[in-house]
Amino acid sequence: MEHLPVEVIGNILSHLGAARDVVVASATCRKWREACRNHLHTLSFESDDWPRDITTRQLEILITQTIFQTIGLQCLSIHMDSAHEFSAAPVIAWLMYTRETLRSLSYNVRTTPNVNILEKCGRQKLETLDLDHNSITGVEPSYQRFTCLKSLSLRHINISAFDLSLLLAACPRIESLTLDALEIVTSDSQSLMELSSQTLKCLYAKSVGVDKIILEADNLEILNLNALNLDFFELIGKGTLRHLKIDDVSVTHLDIGESMDHLEVVDVSNFLIVWPKFYHMISRASKLRRLRLWGVVFDDEDEIIDSESIAISFPQLKHLSLSYETRDGLLHYGLRGSSSLGNVAVLELGWTVISEHFGHWVFGMIERCPNLKKLVIHGVLNEAKTREERQMLANFTSFIVCLMRKYIHVDVQFEYE
Repeated sequence: MEHLPVEVIGNILSHLGAARDVVVASATCRKWREACRNHLHTLSFESDDWPRDITTRQLEILITQTIFQTIGLQCLSIHMDSAHEFSAAPVIAWLMYTRETLRSLSYNVRTTPNVNILEKCGRQKLETLDLDHNSITGVEPSYQRFTCLKSLSLRHINISAFDLSLLLAACPRIESLTLDALEIVTSDSQSLMELSSQTLKCLYAKSVGVDKIILEADNLEILNLNALNLDFFELIGKGTLRHLKIDDVSVTHLDIGESMDHLEVVDVSNFLIVWPKFYHMISRASKLRRLRLWGVVFDDEDEIIDSESIAISFPQLKHLSLSYETRDGLLHYGLRGSSSLGNVAVLELGWTVISEHFGHWVFGMIERCPNLKKLVIHGVLNEAKTREERQMLANFTSFIVCLMRKYIHVDVQFEYE
């Protein structure tokens, strides 16, 4: 180890992760201390890494000493639990000391008074900013401008819809935006959030407290909506969307644009769905390779997912996952037609309440997939309370055994909850 260059040692220390380990390692010898000071580029402070009896004041001093013993720090992560509330002065000192070289900042620190992170880090070279449990007010895009920022994550943040719009406009190179558990303040009763970015490629929105979202993003490729209760969502773009994921979302009006030329993945779960309307929206996605409709509930109990329409509209589909509840006896109506799913290699089918028709549906779906290589059966095994329920499960097991004998080239797997 004594022959290693200090630059290499600095790189090794940067990969330790926890600042506690860096402090211990840097005390090994003078060479390691030099490496820590001159070539360390990453530091991470987590409250769980330190003894439970350490005081907030002691943590402030320890973090200050550690940061001030480095030069050229590029990645800084400080995450403290709610038991520690720091003074604003040392936190500002950390940010001012590192901001000229910092490329990535992950920050979850409660301070008194609140520290304006945007003011301290704006107009610098920051590329990644992750803020948690903070408040953002009075965004000034002319001054608090992030010309290099590509990734912005806001979690448990209090911010107005207007300030969020200004903040996004202050990031002319942003590609990834995460909004998680935001408390949005709006100026009207309709609770509208409007966002616009010409460079944004990925949006993840979860538990955002608004009723309407209008997103204008010409280059958006990934849209992930989770745990939202919306009246209206509209994506205005140029048809660049490749990946759409919706989980546990209630939305009255959903519009993701007319052009679906690049859409490859649709993943929808725990969603109230009007199938004819939803199918019409995605039916133009001729390049779709993966379709997942899992735990969806139909607006009309007589609706079904038509496998014939799927086969015709998505000729390049390779991975199909279906699990939905419908009125007893309707499952087989989804098998009408003769078009095959010729490119489907992986098929996942599931139930939450098993019925006598499920096995026949599985068989019918397999027959539609002549090139199938893998079948995964998902099920929920509640305690069988009646003889009829136990017999139904036994019949399904026997049915699958026969199916496996017929399709010996198919890898059959089971995943039960």
